[in-house]
Amino acid sequence: MQKFFVWLIRGYQKYISPLSRPHCRYYPTCSNYMLQAIEKHGPLAGITMGTARILRCNPFVRGGFDPVPEHFTIFRNPHPERYEDEIIAAKFHPDKVKSKE
Repeated sequence: MQKFFVWLIRGYQKYISPLSRPHCRYYPTCSNYMLQAIEKHGPLAGITMGTARILRCNPFVRGGFDPVPEHFTIFRNPHPERYEDEIIAAKFHPDKVKSKE
């Protein structure tokens, strides 16, 4: 079942997504987020988390860095946990990153 959903998402990324302009407001993109959520939390929780993420990806949100959290949740992951994540977060929200001076 997990392989089927991964296959569907990869098909979307390869054949459908290139037909439209890039417009995902988050990093990683919603399709990559769903793939990571499926791999980390299994197909049912991953599809649920990915669907909630797609619903959050709209013109009324700021977007930015939103990695797949370690525990199941349908809400945005507000705190990057690793240093590399903070670097990526700084790219999207430089005004919110504390300087290390």
